[in-house]
Order: sequence, then C-alpha cells, then structure tokens
Amino acid sequence: MSLQKKVGRLLIAGFHGKTVSEKMKHLIHTYHIGGVILFVRNIGTPAEVLELTRNLQKEAKAAGYATPLLICLDQENGTVRRISEGTTAIPGAMLLGATRNPRHAFQAGILTGKEMKALGINWNLAPVVDINNNPQNPVIGVRSFGEEAHSVAEMAEQFMLGMREAGVMSTLKHFPGHGDTSVDSHRDLPVISHDLKRLHEVELVPFKKCIASGADAVMSAHVYFPALEKEPNKPATLSHSVITGLLREELGFDGVITTDCMEMDAIINGIGTVKGCVKAVEAGVDMVMVSHSHAVQEQAVLELAEAVERGGISEQQVDQSIERIERMISGCVSWDDVWTTHEVEAFIGSQAHHDKVKGIYQDGITLVGERGAPIKTKDKVLVVHTADEYSAIVEDLHIANSALAEKLQIVHEYAEACEIDLSRYEDELAALEPKLKKHDHIVVLTSNAARIPEQQKLVAHLIDSGKPVDVVAVRTPYDAALFPGANRRICTYEYTPAALEVAAEALAGKTEVKGQLPVTLEHQGNSNQSFHKR
Repeated sequence: MSLQKKVGRLLIAGFHGKTVSEKMKHLIHTYHIGGVILFVRNIGTPAEVLELTRNLQKEAKAAGYATPLLICLDQENGTVRRISEGTTAIPGAMLLGATRNPRHAFQAGILTGKEMKALGINWNLAPVVDINNNPQNPVIGVRSFGEEAHSVAEMAEQFMLGMREAGVMSTLKHFPGHGDTSVDSHRDLPVISHDLKRLHEVELVPFKKCIASGADAVMSAHVYFPALEKEPNKPATLSHSVITGLLREELGFDGVITTDCMEMDAIINGIGTVKGCVKAVEAGVDMVMVSHSHAVQEQAVLELAEAVERGGISEQQVDQSIERIERMISGCVSWDDVWTTHEVEAFIGSQAHHDKVKGIYQDGITLVGERGAPIKTKDKVLVVHTADEYSAIVEDLHIANSALAEKLQIVHEYAEACEIDLSRYEDELAALEPKLKKHDHIVVLTSNAARIPEQQKLVAHLIDSGKPVDVVAVRTPYDAALFPGANRRICTYEYTPAALEVAAEALAGKTEVKGQLPVTLEHQGNSNQSFHKR
C-alpha cells in the first residue's frame, strides 16, 4: 500500500448529493479513505439511502479495499437525527434520561442500530456522553442524557450495548467533555477550567464506564482544558496530553479515536483545518474528519503523507491506527454483510417499531409541577407557536411547531394553530387578541425561551389573559422554570412527531406521561425533583 493510501485510511470525508459524487470516487480510489460521513444533504428515502451506501461499498470493493468502508452519521435521535424520512422516530438522549430506565436506552440503541444497519450504515457517531450541567450550553443540551454523571454513564452504556446487539459500531463523544460550556465549538473555542479531580469525578465518568464495556470509538472535543493542556487555547483534539496521555494511556482506551469535524470554527479560526489534521494525528488520533470541502480533504491527505515523510508522524503510528480501524470494522461488518441487503427491510419505520418506542415517549415526556386539569372535551383550543427555526448548527430539522396542533386535532375536536412572528411582536400581539377571546384554552410552545426574551414576553402575556395556558417546552426543559403560573408545563425534550403525538394526548387527557426531570429546574414545584437527588 502506498503512503498516500495508508494515510488516506485515516480520513473520514463527507460529500454533497444523494448519489456517489465523482469527488468521492476519487477519494476512495486514489487515497483509500477510511470512512464516509453522511448528512441530511445525502439522505433521501430509505430506498435511496440503501442504494447510496451499496454504491459506496461497490466503489470501495472495486478500489481494492480489504474490509468494507466505514459509513457513519450522527443518529443521536431526538433533535439530531440525520435519517428521518420513512424511519422510526426514536427518543433522544434527554428524553431517555427522563425515563430513569436504562432498559429503554438499550431498546432505543437496538432499534437505532437495526434500522441503520438495514440501510447499509455501519457506524453511529453516538451516544453523546457529555453531562449537561450548564443550562446555558448552546450545543449539547437535550443531546445529553442529563446532568448527573453516573446516570448519564449508565444510559450511555446501555444505548451503546443496544447498538452493538444490532451490529452497529458506536462512538462516545465529545472527549473529555463538552457539557459544561456556554460556547458552541462550531462557532468558537470553548474553555473548561475545571481541575483534574473534578474532571475525573464528573466529565470522565461516562467515558470510563463505556470504555470498560468495550466502546468501539471515541470522538474528541474541540474544547480547551487548561488542567490537561499547558499550551494556551490548544483544543483537546490537538493535545497529545489529552489524546495519548489521558485517553490512550491513563484510561486505557485502545479503540479508534476520531476527531469531530475539523472544519468547525474552533479549528478553522485557530490552526486551520489541514494543519489541524496533522496536529491531531501527531496528538494520537486515528481518524480525522473533514465533512465538507473536497479540496481540503485531499490536501489533508497530502499533508499527512508529507508529515510521515518528514518524520513528524511515524509510519508505525499510521500502521497502528489502520490496525485499530480494521479491527473495529472486522468485529462488526464483513463484505458478506454488505451484499446481503438488497431491498429495504419492512421493519424500517414500521408500526411495530413505532409501538415499541411510544411507551418510551410516555415514560419520558415530563409534566412539571402539575397544577391544572387537562383540556376539557368541548374546549376550543388555540395552539400558539413561533415561526419554525433551527436551534443549533448541529441540528438538521426545523422545529415543526405547527405539528403539535395537527397532533392535537387527532385527539381533540377543536384545535387551531396560530403562528407568531417574534420580529413583528407588537403587531402580531394585536392580531392575536381576537383569537384569544374566541378560545377557551391556550397551548403555547417554547423553544429555548430562556435565551429568547420575546418568547418569554409572549408566554407571560398569554398567562395574563386569564385563560388556562399549557406551556409545552419542545426542546430545552429549562423553559419550564420560567412559567410557574401556567396551567400545566410539559417537557418533550424534542420536537419529533412521535414526541408531539404523546404530548397532544397528554394535553387532552388521553394518556399519562411519567417522565422525571433529568436536570435541575428552579421554581419547578414539588412533583419532580432533580435527577441527582433521586
């Protein structure tokens, strides 16, 4: 194998389109890249996804790969769900945390892995094992199982083991922890200043537990930890003391270490993507991820080859990384597996799978500090929501706020949706008044209201109207603490159709939701205590 093909095995690359691009074929045939990462831009119907993955593997086989190509994506579920159309909506991490039931996490892992594998995707960049102990975190939040280290560790371990049962590789992310930040590493470099003792007692707990259970891969965080790295503002991804010293040597992890995307601003605005890829491998990572630009992907391979020729990276280290990558692949997928699936399996997105997860949603969606009664049978209900939006760069789906009204109309006779454009707040409020008078009960959706003052003003105005107002927090549960005067407060943790279906049934009194908050809320009432107090 040529040196370029050797170092090519260390690259995970993304591309645009729902068919294999010529640029991707070039990377596979010329450099034998190790993996391909898929995003929503690559995803169509289940049949289109299966055809795409099979064609990627056909290119790899024709290029002479000894083992199948790694094909990965972020199927965390909940708010980060790359595959959606035609598949089962499986609860995300914080909703699973709210069930307090690790068996649910295992079941979610099995179902996730089973549907992924049937579509030819063999590696999941999940679970998130970050501990969301900072309510201001703009990028982790509901992607975390909660705020208590040991509970997060148990949930993450069971999700990982469930995926393994289904034959899909998993990834612990983001090492050594991205939970206690108020900065999104897609936009800038976060800094976590905790000392080593605290990191071992909190942030590292889930990594240790899952590594002990045989984790396949770990993804590094573009976060600076002064307690672990002496050089100022050097992200963990580029730190030898973090990647090799802590993860490889101290924690004893001998699986595959991959970076997060090297085209995130925390890297681009510092060392830059290409040089960052070289420094990451020097630090001890096995695979570098370049998700978007073909020119940068190719240049990264060439720079890695030059670094080996210069002696900055030893060829022995590259060989060891390739050995880890192939060991991970061979333990989970073979060429026979690749060619056995010819058609989309009937269980993908099936009613049977939906029925299995509905009970999880009922056990996870949370009624906070119950005060009022469900919507009365003959009440005319107005569902107020703001315009659809993205909550974070990493998320794919718009918040389909109008979907709750649609779900409520299935179980309740009188439900009308009303969208509010917060950029025209005063005018929209004036137009809302006649509608308020014609309705008996108000349901209002919030999404990150804690960071959007206009949302808070809107909900406060609705509560002051004198009508019973139910607040449904369709993303961060911290919103529920802002509105103690609401009739009821319900946390769904995600805005997936399945979550909104159960929320609608709970609003109408058709089902009971049993979730318990996995994070601490102030002024939350007495019905649900914080996760770490149980």
